[in-house]
Amino acid sequence: MILRSLALLAVAAAPLAAQAPAAASADDRAAVLGVVKQLFDAMRAGDSAAVRAVFHPRAQLGSALIGRDGAPQVRLDSLANFIKAVGTPHAEVWDERTDNETVHVDGPLAVAWTPYAFYAGKTFSHCGVNSFQLARTAEGWRIVSLVDTRQRTGCPQQAAPK
Repeated sequence: MILRSLALLAVAAAPLAAQAPAAASADDRAAVLGVVKQLFDAMRAGDSAAVRAVFHPRAQLGSALIGRDGAPQVRLDSLANFIKAVGTPHAEVWDERTDNETVHVDGPLAVAWTPYAFYAGKTFSHCGVNSFQLARTAEGWRIVSLVDTRQRTGCPQQAAPK
């Protein structure tokens, strides 16, 4: 009876174990982070066409933050607005720097968690975390969702200009 119960438990648990996200292979991690790097390089260059190229055409963008009143908020934006903002000339280079990136891959789905610091030129603006969801397409990895957090204080990168 005990052996039968253990066998049933093992059979029932097998699909759950199979669905756990896998640590990314070195090649997948490099490819996923390569797309993230392409996005930030395009932002620094103000290149809206290069920004568009890393996103799925129906990608969603948002920010999860704490408002001035202390209440959590979610702000959603369109990919078109983001591309327009990047391509609109601005006085300072938009420089988003990441470190301690984590990547998980399960077949055609990847998640990249990238703590960041954002600088307008050499001036620190804010920090937070980007949560990228990417899908493997015929053209390669594309960002299908990007949600970030933002804060202006308590950022370790504030005192670390490059």
